Amino acid sequence: MNHPFLRYPIEQYAYYVTDIDAACAKWAEMFGAGPFFMDRHFFEKERPGFVETYRGKASHPDLTYAWGQCGPDHHIQLIEQHDNTPSIYRDMFKTGETGLHHIAICLPDVSKEKARFEAAGYPSVTEISVGGRLAVSYVDARPLLGCFVELYTENPNSRRNFNEWKSAHYAWDGKTDLIRKTNW
Repeated sequence: MNHPFLRYPIEQYAYYVTDIDAACAKWAEMFGAGPFFMDRHFFEKERPGFVETYRGKASHPDLTYAWGQCGPDHHIQLIEQHDNTPSIYRDMFKTGETGLHHIAICLPDVSKEKARFEAAGYPSVTEISVGGRLAVSYVDARPLLGCFVELYTENPNSRRNFNEWKSAHYAWDGKTDLIRKTNW
């Protein structure tokens, strides 16, 4: 039996874009994706207990995220960075460039999977801790896949968000309120 390196299903495909509003419209037109739930200038908001590091140092790039559903099986994230702060996005894309940035997998133990990736030569570049606990690790799997892999802790809140975005997709008329605010 084949034992693939990725042990968990892909939950999300994340794309780096240069104009997030235009990208949402393009994804809706081309693929019927949406609606998109957007969090503009993510780090400008107070996020108690939330710590992000890039290559071991605190990092707060000016980012906007949009999340949406594309059909029954594809959760999409769009990301725009508004500044040139060093980040995993700038590691891969220069100003004006776009493309697939990472895939995300949800799993019960980020630390364990991070160690497995690192042992295979794919280092963790960005980490997010919540309440002092590692919640997300972006490992540099570009030599293996051409993109990063987001190791994301499976938890009731994230699963609720995924399910709400999927439900919104099925209830959506494909036109009304393409871009909506996140509810957190």
